[in-house]
Amino acid sequence: MNERFAQYREKLTQYWNRFSGKQKILFFSTLFIIIIIIVVLTMQLSKTEYEVAFQDLDSTDSAGVMTYLDSAGISYRLSPDGKSISVPSTEAARIKVDIGSQGIVQGGSIGYKIFDESSSMIGTTDSEFNVKYNNALNGEVEQLMRRMQGIKDAKVLINLPKETVFASQEDQEQASASVVLTFDPGFRPSQDNIDGYFNLVKTAVPNLPVDNITIANNEVELMPSARGGQTGVSSQVEENFALQKKFEEEVKKDVKQFLSTLTGPDKVDVLVFSKLNFDKENRKEDLVTPVDAENMKGIEISSQIISSTYSGQGNTTGGVAGTGSEDVSGYPSGTDSGTSTSEESSETRNYEVNRITKDIIASPYTVKDLTINVAVEPPTGQTTLDAATSAAIQNILVNIVRASLADSGVTYTDADLTKKVSVYSQQFGSNEAAAGSGGLATWMIWAIAAGALLIGAGGGYVIYRSRKKKEQEEEMEEDIPLQVPTEFPSINLESVTNDSQVRKQLESLAKKKPDEFVNLLRTWLADEQR
Repeated sequence: MNERFAQYREKLTQYWNRFSGKQKILFFSTLFIIIIIIVVLTMQLSKTEYEVAFQDLDSTDSAGVMTYLDSAGISYRLSPDGKSISVPSTEAARIKVDIGSQGIVQGGSIGYKIFDESSSMIGTTDSEFNVKYNNALNGEVEQLMRRMQGIKDAKVLINLPKETVFASQEDQEQASASVVLTFDPGFRPSQDNIDGYFNLVKTAVPNLPVDNITIANNEVELMPSARGGQTGVSSQVEENFALQKKFEEEVKKDVKQFLSTLTGPDKVDVLVFSKLNFDKENRKEDLVTPVDAENMKGIEISSQIISSTYSGQGNTTGGVAGTGSEDVSGYPSGTDSGTSTSEESSETRNYEVNRITKDIIASPYTVKDLTINVAVEPPTGQTTLDAATSAAIQNILVNIVRASLADSGVTYTDADLTKKVSVYSQQFGSNEAAAGSGGLATWMIWAIAAGALLIGAGGGYVIYRSRKKKEQEEEMEEDIPLQVPTEFPSINLESVTNDSQVRKQLESLAKKKPDEFVNLLRTWLADEQR
């Protein structure tokens, strides 16, 4: 056995000794690299990959998740700040579902679930129940607020009033709520979002008016629309401004497109300024107008005339009644002399008039003012526009302004409309303008062109010189005579019959031409080595 082992070792040693030193170093280097690759691959394949399953946790939620993972025997990693927990990526989905179904992560808030977990067989006092109910209500509202768009965290404090049986429903104290929100980075709530926050808190808490709700973030207090929130106003102003700019762009586009057919493309520039009325008006009118507007009369629907006449005998003596010695004061004295008459007449007519009731809703976005300024390039060979073309363009612009201001409620004369338009001549698109727009003067352009020409000429001369030099070198190489190869003396060994003659020839060659003899020997040695 030992002899066989010795034979194997000897054969292995002989085989190993066949390799050179470089081959041995290469072999060990390759073996070392292969071992490192195998170790690294084994470590990577056996390494547990972790995935962040829970983040932005508070201390309570982190403790609950860690307790569950420890009880389940699941490895995890806690971030240095204690707010994120990573679990093996292969089990991350299942762990999220398990922890979510058990309600372990509450975002630091306690909901109504506390009554299921901490129910006692003996019962709780009213004070304990009120405290738990208030905390649960705060937690539920916090969880609802966190589900709103853009809210990262929320803290809610609700004050519930003490109910009393001695006060009516109207006299009961009202609840109040204070909310502090933390928004996601870069999120700015709109007025609709703010109103949604207030409505959510209002509907979640009984007997809580909007005026008793205070919502703030890290910077300012948020205000609902009912209390003068300005976010909605600013957004409305931005919308109105965008509509105004859009109207001006449309007018500019239409005017430029129409005038381009008269003057040619790229020869017209238009500047438009407008003022729009964004007021939305709702009004009711009760109008009473006569049927006959000329005589200011309505339609006669009924007429009544009453006339009465009286005639009789009586005392017509003059004097003051009841002033005689036998008369009663204040009463006329009796007499049978004289005749009296009286007449009475009355007339009643009923007229029907027009009664008109109007409910008017005036739509916004009416044009209150409009001005149009047009710059036109005159035809080739002219410095200004001719009077006919200028007048035609001005009439077109006046008609556009008149049509746009038809619903403005103001009557404009032709002179007023003429003041709102202007037409003037302007040279644009010429070579001078192009040079000025590029910021380069004419002399600078010529200087750049001359510099480019000089650079090109210099480069061409350098290339020509290099090619010429190369051709000269090639010609010199051709003129150099080739070295004549050394002719070695030939010895015809076939014609020699014995060794003495070969020796004599070699000795004669060595004496007469020693250099050629040395070259001959070198040639023979080289042939033998081959």
